[in-house]
Amino acid sequence: MNKPADTPDCAGRRRCLIAFFGIAAILVAGRVFYLQILNKDFLKSHGDARSIRTISIPAHRGVITDRNNETLAVSAPVASIWAEPKAALEGADDDLIKLANILGMPAKDLNRHLSARQDREFVYLKRHVQPDTAQRIRDLKIPGVHTLKEYKRYYPTGEVTAHLVGFNNVDDKGQEGIELAYDHWLKGSPGEKRMLKDRYGYFVKDIENIRQPSPGRSLSLSMDQRLQYLAYKELKSAVINHKAKGGMLLLLDTGSGEVLSLAVQPSFNPNNRAGLKSDRYRNRVVTDVFEPGSTIKPFTVAAALISGLYEPESIIDTQPGYLKVGSYTIRDINNYGSLSVREVIKKSSNVGATKIATSLGPERLWELHDKVGFGNRTTSGYPGEVTGSLDYHAAWSPLELVTISYGYGMSVTTLQLGQAYAILAAGGLLYPITFQKTVNAKPARRVMPESVALEVGEMMRAVVGPGGSGKAAAVDGYHVAGKTGTVHKASSSGYARNRYLSLFAGFAPATAPRLALVVVINEPQAGQYFGGLVAAPVFSKVMEGALRILNIPPDNLTGIKQRTMSASVSHQVAENATVEM
Repeated sequence: MNKPADTPDCAGRRRCLIAFFGIAAILVAGRVFYLQILNKDFLKSHGDARSIRTISIPAHRGVITDRNNETLAVSAPVASIWAEPKAALEGADDDLIKLANILGMPAKDLNRHLSARQDREFVYLKRHVQPDTAQRIRDLKIPGVHTLKEYKRYYPTGEVTAHLVGFNNVDDKGQEGIELAYDHWLKGSPGEKRMLKDRYGYFVKDIENIRQPSPGRSLSLSMDQRLQYLAYKELKSAVINHKAKGGMLLLLDTGSGEVLSLAVQPSFNPNNRAGLKSDRYRNRVVTDVFEPGSTIKPFTVAAALISGLYEPESIIDTQPGYLKVGSYTIRDINNYGSLSVREVIKKSSNVGATKIATSLGPERLWELHDKVGFGNRTTSGYPGEVTGSLDYHAAWSPLELVTISYGYGMSVTTLQLGQAYAILAAGGLLYPITFQKTVNAKPARRVMPESVALEVGEMMRAVVGPGGSGKAAAVDGYHVAGKTGTVHKASSSGYARNRYLSLFAGFAPATAPRLALVVVINEPQAGQYFGGLVAAPVFSKVMEGALRILNIPPDNLTGIKQRTMSASVSHQVAENATVEM
């Protein structure tokens, strides 16, 4: 049976249908061509913006060590929690409550924190959490909540080295001390990588490493941790025992300018600074100035010897124990009568120093003070270091000339005073002050004739000897050269009657100096305030321990023998007394 032929209407409908599908195919092909070829980059960028993120890879900060490679500061990996606020708020309320509980914050505060930042793509929820806390948060699988690897700085020695080493902020950037001064050296360069997110907002795949992180360089300090513990302990003990407001201590290597120990009281714990006042952070050894008092007299005498107008045995008449300069009266504790230049230092005579300065004139005195570093920053590069004050000699009045001769009318830092005493110890050579360990000392600059430095050092030994004001600074088996200082502190109405700085500065072994040490006790309130009674004993304990730790041989074997014999006689007397009883 034959099939009926198509009617004209059927043929027309077929052609229309074919034409419709043909046009549709052309439109689809055109759209595909437009999307895949002509508009490919636009669509790809928008797709990547929704599913691909560029993540920063933190760099490990360099380790800080002491001169013997003991760790002082190190960075450890931790996790920080961050979120995409809009995505996180779209999740279940129960998840946000669980998240808030893990973070240790009220759920309403977390919700408020996210709601106020919905226009952002990145918001920190908590920085530097422990790894187990980060894992608990990851296990919640909350859309838009992520963890980020970071580093947190730890300071194993805590408050003992706090003022020297300093600390970092939460972004691992140096804020104080060595961490700030050498931030460019310690910090590394962060890396970058691209990661793919799934539709729930989780990072599921590393796509590309754009740049590898470059770790920071390690830094070896000149400080010796053993000496630092010793210095910190003795300084803190003295501040407590004398009920002092605070204290400062600096120990230098006289042959290299290296800072071996630096301590400040009160201190702070750099690992936990919550609620701590910012004035505790200040490294007072380099930032706080004071009038040095009698510790400046060795430099007045040095200027006198350099001038050629005086010899160590030149006689100065200090009678009757006071001297009027204008309306101002300079006094000694006693009427010492006629003193040699050598005895001016031993007796710490203000009148003697005044007469020397008056005969020298301001220019000679200023020139030496300037050469040894007073009124100038040292080469330490430590952040916040101040210059102190030493006016140019042309501006000095007659009264300023005489007061500067015994340490008033000028101001110094503990670092400057330590550098000046290190110059005396080094035979008149100024070695650049440094906080970095040095293999070979930097070239020194002569600022004082060697003969003068040696003569002044020999005079200063009498201060620590019998009858000297600093005999409490003596160290068994070693010759010590030093000078005491007891300074009235200035106030808004002049010098305060009952507020003092107690100082002792010196070096040892005096016959072949290796170490220079400065001790400053601020406002002792337990009755004693003279430098020879408050600061000198601290000097003795720290210097003795340092000499032993560094295996520096004794230079006063006669003193050891005499003390041994004395102890033996005392022991025999005690035994005889016991028998007779």
